[in-house]
Amino acid sequence: MTSSNTGRLPGWSMAEHVPVSELARRQGVGPVVSVDELARPDLFESDEELADFLVDLYAARHTGLA
Repeated sequence: MTSSNTGRLPGWSMAEHVPVSELARRQGVGPVVSVDELARPDLFESDEELADFLVDLYAARHTGLA
């Protein structure tokens, strides 16, 4: 985040340190109980779409390594 974006932040002081546990409480979130909670089997509409995503991801991660 750049200093030019600070005017758009909610009413939180930039100097205020807020522990992660407090941020979670404020947002009403808790710990992940099971990795099954993270599963999204319908994330990609087809195997081809998943394959295209993986090809693009691989290429992005290997850009500039040669």
